[in-house]
This record gives sequence, C-alpha cells and structure tokens, in this order.
Amino acid sequence: MKRNYRQIFALIGLLFFMISCQKEDSNLLTVTPSTVEFAKDGGSEEVKIETDADSWHIENTASDWISLSNTGGTNRISTLTLTIKTKTITAREATLVITAGNAKPVNLLVKQPSSEYLYSLTSDITSLSYAKAGSSSTINISTDAAQWKISADANWVQFSKTSGTSGKTAISVTTQANSGSDARTAKITLSADYSPTVEISVWQKGDAYPSYNTSPKAADASGMSSTAKELAAKIKLGWNIGNTLEATGSETAWGNPRVSKELIDLVKASGFNAIRIPCAWNQYMSNSLTAEIKADWLARVKEVVQYCVEDNMYVILNIHWDGGWLENNCTEATKDENNAKQKAFWEQIATTMRDFDEHLLFASANEPNVTNATEMAVLNSYHQTFIDAVRSTGGRNAYRVLVVQGPSTDIEKTNKLMTSLPTDKVNNRMMVEIHYYTPWNFTGMTKDESWGKMAYYWGNGFHSTTDAAHNSTWGEEATVDSFFAMMKQQFVDKNIPVVIGEFGSVRRDNLTGDALQLHLASRAYFLKYVTKQAIANGMLPFYWDSGGLNNLASGIFDRLNNKVYDQQALTALIEGATK
Repeated sequence: MKRNYRQIFALIGLLFFMISCQKEDSNLLTVTPSTVEFAKDGGSEEVKIETDADSWHIENTASDWISLSNTGGTNRISTLTLTIKTKTITAREATLVITAGNAKPVNLLVKQPSSEYLYSLTSDITSLSYAKAGSSSTINISTDAAQWKISADANWVQFSKTSGTSGKTAISVTTQANSGSDARTAKITLSADYSPTVEISVWQKGDAYPSYNTSPKAADASGMSSTAKELAAKIKLGWNIGNTLEATGSETAWGNPRVSKELIDLVKASGFNAIRIPCAWNQYMSNSLTAEIKADWLARVKEVVQYCVEDNMYVILNIHWDGGWLENNCTEATKDENNAKQKAFWEQIATTMRDFDEHLLFASANEPNVTNATEMAVLNSYHQTFIDAVRSTGGRNAYRVLVVQGPSTDIEKTNKLMTSLPTDKVNNRMMVEIHYYTPWNFTGMTKDESWGKMAYYWGNGFHSTTDAAHNSTWGEEATVDSFFAMMKQQFVDKNIPVVIGEFGSVRRDNLTGDALQLHLASRAYFLKYVTKQAIANGMLPFYWDSGGLNNLASGIFDRLNNKVYDQQALTALIEGATK
C-alpha cells in the first residue's frame, strides 16, 4: 500500500509541474489594429499594444520608409506611433513582428498605396496676358523635387532662368513685341521628375481683339417686321433705369437696389411702355487684354431685358458712359483701339441678346463728347463698327433697329455736325438719339455759378413774383418748340425717328412753402410740355430717373418698396403722352 501512495503523490507532483510550465508559456499579447493602412501622402498612425509579459519588442525594425516611435516597452499597455514621410510610386507593404515573453508573436501589417507623384510642383499663376508691345511678368515656382525645368513652345516667350532646385523660386517671363496683326498664343510647361506637369497659357494682343462672332446665324426676320418708323409709332413713353446697371463698381453701388421684375411690372402699370437700360460693360471684362465680358454680367443684363420684354415693353440697351473709354475719346489717336473694343463688346452683347424680337433695340453709345467735324468723323466710325458688329451676328440682329447718338447728344451740335449717318445694309432700321436738359439752370444745376443762378421756376405762368432771381430766363417753351422742330426736319421727316434718350429735371425739395409748391408745379409743367412736344414732333421721350428720392434727385419710383413716389411728376408725363 505504501508504494501505491508514493506513486500517486509522484503523479500529482508531475501534474502540478506541467500546469506550472503551461502557465509560463501563455503570456498575453494583443496588437490593435493588426493592419495599418496609410494614405498615399503618408502621415502618422497609432497602434495599441497590451501584454502581461515583462516587456515587448519589435523584431524587425529595419524598414527605411517607416519610422517608429519606439521598438519596445515595459508597460502593460503601450502606444506605438508609426510615421511615413514619403510617397511611393508603387504600393508597398511591410510586416512588423511583435513579441512579448512567451506569448505567440503578432504580425502587424503596414500598407501604403501608390501615388501618381512623389513631389509637388506649383506656379502662382495659370495664365499670362501681354500687350502688343510685350512686357515681363513674374512667376513664383514652388517644389520639393530636387530640380525643375521650364520651357515654352514659342520662341517669343523668354525666361530669366530655365531650371532651378527645390524650394521657392521667382523667375521673369518676357514676351517680345508682336509684329503681326493677330493675337498670338503660347504654352509654358513647368516640369520636374515624379511631379505633376504645370501648364501656363500665354496670350499676346495683336492689332485687334479676338473675334467674338463665333456662332453667326442665318438672318431671321421672325418677330422683326417693323421698320424704325413703325417701331417708333409703337413706343409711347419711355423710362430710364438710371444709376443702376451703369453704376461704377456694381449694380447697387450708387444706392439703387438690384432691378427686380416687380419694379418693371410697376413701371409698366404706371403707364410706360418702353425702358432704356444704361449699361456698363468695360468694368465687367474678365480680361482687359482680350475685351472679354464676364458671362455672369451678360446673363444678368439679359435677365433684366427679359423682365421688360415679358411685360411687352420696348427696350433700348446701350453702352453708357462706362468709364468714358469711348465717350471721352472721339479722337484720331484712340480711334483704332476704340473701334476694336466697340467691335468686341457688341459682338458679345449682340450674340447674347440675339434671340429677342423687335422689342429690343441696341444703342451704340450714350453722350459721346464731340465738338467738331473731325471728332464727328471718329464718332461715325464708332457707330459704323457698332452696326457692322451687330449685323454680323445674324439671326434677328440682321433686322434689329439700331440707335446712333448725335455729338454730345446735343440738339444744336447734332443739327450742325451730324450731316450723314453710318451705312447700314438693312434699310429703314436706324434711329438717332439726342438728350434734352435745357435749360440746365432749371433741370440739373445744383448751385449758383458766376455765369448764372439756379432756376427754380420754368414756363409761362409759373414764374415767381417774390423770387424772380430764380426764374428761368431762357430755354422755355419757345426753345423746346424750336429745337424739336429742328430734329423733326433733319431726321423725322426723312423717316429716321429721333429718341430723346434722356430728359428730366431734378426736384428742389430744399425749398419750402409757396416756393416749393410753385417749383414742383413748374417742374410738372416742364415734364408735360417736353413730353407732349416730343411726341408732336415724332420723337420718343425717355424720362431720366436716377432712382434718388432726396433733394436734387429725379426718382419717380421708390425702388426699395416698389411704389410710386412722385405722383405729380408721373401724372405730368402721362398727361403729356396722352393729351
């Protein structure tokens, strides 16, 4: 019996020994996550390591593209940070083997996808434009590649240096003078090994802007049956959206809100059936060297035209003062340059608006500053360019009624200097435009001058007996009759309608009491008389509304609230047009 107990005790001891050994061989080791996938640009990722062993280690740390925050540790829970600082052209993987005590080793798989490029290469510009004479520009190049190169596909483009090394570099790009008549283009290529290629377009002006008549249409007479005289008979009374689409800076820069459909509806409901849209274009070029007009501005103007046409209103769309590029430069020295811009602008405007029917008329300019026959000849060349550009776009523009402006749109200068009109291949589709602010002392003068005082009162029966110093002393009814008869004889009687594109008189709201009432009554009489006599002489009156409602303004409508503001002036205009 004793022998059997000894055998049992031996077996029990062996069992405890085996259990003890098994416990020593089973240290815990977990690695989370077991696979780390980097972005193609690399970066840093963290891995958590947990073990009950005294320490852990990474067995293979020799990878040249992975940096490790540490290769081992003694904490029960440790964080391992892996960092990749480089890109790779081909996808790559590495396996890190992590051990801890007697635990089963854990494989940590590290992956990085391929990149199309290893290095960045950028330029601070994507296009260059040059005047005909040529000039220089600076390009700033940035790269982390070892070396970059730059070249052009035209020998008239030259560089201050054609290669460089890593970092930031500024180089000069110079173009030679363009001796040709046409604009020319080139392409600059910037390259570096394992880097994206950068292309920079180069454009240099020739003698003219590029043609924007890129999609001419066959002539389309649909909706365009009226001659200028017939169309004039349909226009009863016009109104200007003044100080808005021609404002310097933006549509709202001069204090008026954006033109709304509600405003146009109000104007129509108030008795007008035509609208003149003074419009700027020069300030809305996307590229001054190519005279390209911004697409969003063309679309905005077209939207406003659409508001009017939808209300069965006739519309005159012009190039207004526009910074004075045309109006202040009717000279031989600027003739060629301005004709090139006139052509470029009207090809774009006419193409954009081509599908409107005869409700839309185009006007060449606004108030061109012309005082003699030489300047008049230059102005006529601008008008000729305008007509030719519009007609060349085809479609309904082949028959559209076009409006040309007299010198300074002044009646006396027009009578004296506008002895001929530009040539139009379409007969009976032209009108002439003048403006009427006579006498200026009454209609627009804002302070007394050495040569004369402001006039508050105008017309027979409307002079003041207590403020005679501010009565009009000239330019009253007889002047209106004489001037308008002059235009009738010169143009209207020859089937050339005359547009009075602007007329009006400011309100002098700073006056008080009887003086204010007499002034407003005489102003209403002026508006009624001018409107009535214009129509009687076959001319088309368009009231100038600046939108302002304050002293020395001429707004009839409160454009913010779409309400009639100056009912007295509105009534005078309507009565002049109907009685």
